[in-house]
Amino acid sequence: MDIIIQSLGFKASDALEGFIREKLNNLKSDRIVRANVVLYKGAAGSPESDYCEIRLEVPGNDHFVKKHSQHFETSASECVDILTQMLKQARDKHVDARQADAIRIQDQLMEGGEDDVELEDVVK
Repeated sequence: MDIIIQSLGFKASDALEGFIREKLNNLKSDRIVRANVVLYKGAAGSPESDYCEIRLEVPGNDHFVKKHSQHFETSASECVDILTQMLKQARDKHVDARQADAIRIQDQLMEGGEDDVELEDVVK
């Protein structure tokens, strides 16, 4: 997985970038192509002014999360936690769809009653 970290308006420390890379490498998915991370500071008056945006590029729709807190590390951790949930939901949805297709094919084969029903006819 390719990880691109951008810090807008300041220079992110190596420790912060290492922390973010470590968190993102813990994401379990073979489908992730790239992770784009943008760090920036919000308005100076608000106490939770450190923002973290993470976009995971995957085939199909990308996953995007934006969080803010007092520290970039906290924001990044919250983003990764939410992305983990999003990836799990997408995986479960994909598995459920495959299982539904298998059940539908099995039902059609059982209702056919003919011995010469081929799988290609059912799938079409």
